[in-house]
Amino acid sequence: MTNTIAVATDRLPPVLPEVVAAAVAALPPRLHRRLDDTVARLAGVPVGAVEGGVCVDCGPEARVTLTPGAAGAVTDPDQARCSCLLAPRCLHRTAVLVACPVADPATRPVRASTAAPAPTGDGSGRSGKAAAGRGAAPTKAQRAAAQVVWRAAAAVLAAGVPAAGAVPQAELLRAAHHARLAGLPRAESAALRTVRGLRAHRGRQAGHRLAELVDVLHDLLYVAGRLAAGDPDPALVGVLRRPYQPDGTLEVYGICREPVISATGYAGVVTHLIAADGRRLSFGDVKPGGPERARDCVRAVTELGTVAVNHAALARGGLRITGATVSPEGRLGAGRGVRATPLTGSDWSTGALAELFTRPLAEAVTAQLALDPEDPDRAAPALVGADLMVVGAAGDQVLTRELAPGVGPERAPLPDGPVIRLVPADPHPMLAHVANLRRLASRPGLRIRVVGRLDADRAATLHPLAVGPVPDATPTLLLPESWHGRADLGYDEIQGGHLPPAAGGAPVLAVGADAVAESPLWRVRRLVELAVAGGRRAVAEVARSEGAGLAGPLRRAGFTTAAVVAAGLVDEADRRGRDVFGRRTDPDSDRYAWAWLAAVAHLAAAERELIRSSWTAPPVG
Repeated sequence: MTNTIAVATDRLPPVLPEVVAAAVAALPPRLHRRLDDTVARLAGVPVGAVEGGVCVDCGPEARVTLTPGAAGAVTDPDQARCSCLLAPRCLHRTAVLVACPVADPATRPVRASTAAPAPTGDGSGRSGKAAAGRGAAPTKAQRAAAQVVWRAAAAVLAAGVPAAGAVPQAELLRAAHHARLAGLPRAESAALRTVRGLRAHRGRQAGHRLAELVDVLHDLLYVAGRLAAGDPDPALVGVLRRPYQPDGTLEVYGICREPVISATGYAGVVTHLIAADGRRLSFGDVKPGGPERARDCVRAVTELGTVAVNHAALARGGLRITGATVSPEGRLGAGRGVRATPLTGSDWSTGALAELFTRPLAEAVTAQLALDPEDPDRAAPALVGADLMVVGAAGDQVLTRELAPGVGPERAPLPDGPVIRLVPADPHPMLAHVANLRRLASRPGLRIRVVGRLDADRAATLHPLAVGPVPDATPTLLLPESWHGRADLGYDEIQGGHLPPAAGGAPVLAVGADAVAESPLWRVRRLVELAVAGGRRAVAEVARSEGAGLAGPLRRAGFTTAAVVAAGLVDEADRRGRDVFGRRTDPDSDRYAWAWLAAVAHLAAAERELIRSSWTAPPVG
């Protein structure tokens, strides 16, 4: 008996990469060109519930049934069946598998394996450099697997997003499987993230940015290219996910809540915490779902061992945890042996929470930007705190200045400090970020205490997560006592009564200069993003239409190296070889990929330096 569920195919179970890759490889080549259109049509097909799984009706005589395993993912080809006569090498079964989300490798069932042992740690390689064969050159098998990854990634780069459909994505998934078997977790993770990014961009999913796809494709090519060349750096190998480790007894205090809406189909809430010893921790409830789930987590309750934890209360209070477990990334575990006792609410001006606001912003930001962007051990951007004064607005952005150290009712801004932009952490209309920032911008002169995250792609920009009043300063916020001195900008709604009386007149529109957006480097940024969005042909068209006009403005502004790498990329994009008979041959994808990598690497370094300097530059005017 089948019960029809009116949901989109994004509710299909995730599928392991090798299962999808094998299905596409088994499909007759004559059907490859029809695969993308078939996958697109599935987006409007209801999913039915059957015993042990789901089914999709693909026609009068074709019904595909998926029966995921215990982990909720399709991990074996036999768990995907089609009722048509051509199964399993049929278009229906393959299209449904391609339409499914890519499963996390952690869902793979434990089996005896002949693969070489791999190091342990985080799948992205961000938990340490404890790779097997510390400092040793990659093995022959690892170099071969890296070459498979390189070829698949270079082909995607040359084709561009419009042509990177199901078949090129399947090659990336197959390459990720090769990387796993060879013990290359960083390459595997990057390949899977690239596939997810391609699907998000092709599906025009909300919240996905082309710049993010550029970053992950750069990481994939960078790692695969260096490994294939025999580079012995163990960071290139990466480390597998490490389990949560026992941490005894902890006292943690809530900083704020952050709603999460991911471009890969996950949503929920994360509560940021600080331990009594100063460590930054987090406790989250993020699961498959859309923006509605993030919105509805305003008072989410999540099990922490035997205790039900309310995120709204935790963000303004704390916990004393016994039997605590913590991941290398600082996430609190929720195993059965964990016990927790609530602590009374505390505000940002006491204990470990007050330490968030003792470090000058320029110093904290410089430390984060100094981390090597190619180092997989670099920590995720930490939350920073600051006392700011609102000076105006620019669209949905609040323009602020950092207050000088000290106390007093009328603390003044730093005389040589920059204009700092507060940009919504997530502009989704279901969340309160945009509306709250607009209310703050309506009160020039308002002193606010802010906790946020550095935007490493924009000059002097923060994504605020929560705000509160500045102690002993006026004018400042007037928040309810039950909020314990902070408002979570994604969930709490700042009202007129929470603001001091308006001084009169419209907000001051003091738009500061953006050192990144206004530099000629935007030409290089446009070029490297065009390479991903449109492929090699699109870059070649730039070479024919603009020619020397691309590099000229860069040289005149002093960005001579940027001019060289940009010219090298467009020249390589337009390069075509000839065989011994003078006939045109396919261009060299390797040389083109290396030229693109050089442009991206230099662009990232130059932009980071501009952003670093923007935090110490005095305001214009």
